[in-house]
Amino acid sequence: MTDPGAVRRWHADLAWLPGQGVHSGVLIEAAGRYFTAVTPGVSAGDRPPGTVRLAGFTLPGMANAHSHAFHRALRGVVQAGQGTFWTWRERMYQVAGRLQPDSYLTLARAVYAEMALAGITCVGEFHYLHHDTGGARYGDPNEMGRALLEAAAQAGLRITLLDTCYLRGGLSADGSPVALSGAQERFGDGDGAGWAERVAQLGPDEHGMLDAHARAGVAIHSVRAVPPDQMGPVIACSHAYGAPLHAHLSEQPAENEACLTAYGVTPACLFEQAGALGPRTTAVHATHLTGDDIELLGDTRTTACLCPTTEADLADGIGPARALTAAGCPLSLGSDSHAVVDLLAEARLTEMGERLVSGRRGSFRAEELAEAATVAGHACLGWPQAGEIAPGAFADLVAVALDTPRLAGAQPGSVLESVIFAGSAADVRTVVISGRDVVAEGRHLLVDDVPAALDAAITPLLSRP
Repeated sequence: MTDPGAVRRWHADLAWLPGQGVHSGVLIEAAGRYFTAVTPGVSAGDRPPGTVRLAGFTLPGMANAHSHAFHRALRGVVQAGQGTFWTWRERMYQVAGRLQPDSYLTLARAVYAEMALAGITCVGEFHYLHHDTGGARYGDPNEMGRALLEAAAQAGLRITLLDTCYLRGGLSADGSPVALSGAQERFGDGDGAGWAERVAQLGPDEHGMLDAHARAGVAIHSVRAVPPDQMGPVIACSHAYGAPLHAHLSEQPAENEACLTAYGVTPACLFEQAGALGPRTTAVHATHLTGDDIELLGDTRTTACLCPTTEADLADGIGPARALTAAGCPLSLGSDSHAVVDLLAEARLTEMGERLVSGRRGSFRAEELAEAATVAGHACLGWPQAGEIAPGAFADLVAVALDTPRLAGAQPGSVLESVIFAGSAADVRTVVISGRDVVAEGRHLLVDDVPAALDAAITPLLSRP
């Protein structure tokens, strides 16, 4: 295994440097966890001894800004037959009801290893599966969250644990609150103060760091699950630690209708009234927005996190991506329910959705989509020093093979377009995270057999009682 404190050098045949474009012969140097020098135009013959060649095309590490690790167990199962978001949710609760800290660690470790194989170097885990059956607290009330932190460490990823406040089972059609029931009882902390008391026991330092690879974030599940008078402690926690604040927003028309009935405003407006929007906030999905909602998110510089593979899988709709960015919202990407784990697919579908809705091509340039998957994704998870190949940034590298059926024939002048619009997670060959080799020749170096690990973790969760 690579010494994480060693001085290292790589030489990329082709590399995308955010803000500078694609360059050939890029010599990349790092000391410990951070890049120290990046020099384009270095010939192969001028490489210093011991330099590692990165064949193909090299990108910065990608950030998965929205993950529910345990949803990975549903892949395929919930695609059988028809159904709706709401019937999918019931099956999700069945899986949630079976997980315990040890099985969650096993599953999340395998899921995060799958992410690393896809070139993801950092994950934002939207975590609300807090307690035992019936809502009983574990001896350590954050045992499930700590399992996720350990899973990320074992898989080699950085993680932002977006500890999620989830207090109600939803809003009925008449706007009245619905109590938590069944598996949902595992999500709740009673009220916002109870949530804040538990989160404090995670022990973040003054900067919100939980470990060298992990930082604390916070989340409001949705306007369905947290009434506005309980959002204050979550917002206060974000301010106290400078922590990212994420929330599901306007994922479903029914959510908007219930919010209007209950509070007389849209979810975006309700969050704004509560003081939840701003540059540290990320609105996940943001699919069904009014023009005023879009302007509000843009004016507050709230990030929008789109998850197009999940939004398509659940028939949620196509969000107004271009309108959001035009209004001033940074754009990030997530794999959410993990219908697939492929940030290149999420980037590509962001543009394809715009084409289907508008009838026009080219709403987003390849550079913009790549930035959403790298720089912006890391920033919205509280890691602004990641997502670039530049001195001072985390030494994260993703090398994509160009000799695959998907990318054969890619030309240097349009290689970024080839990778964004035709590449896939299967084309990733090398992944370096914080200067440490995690994937080499398409094989995970820390989790020996990722497919077997996934199978072993998922099968017991789906077996009949």
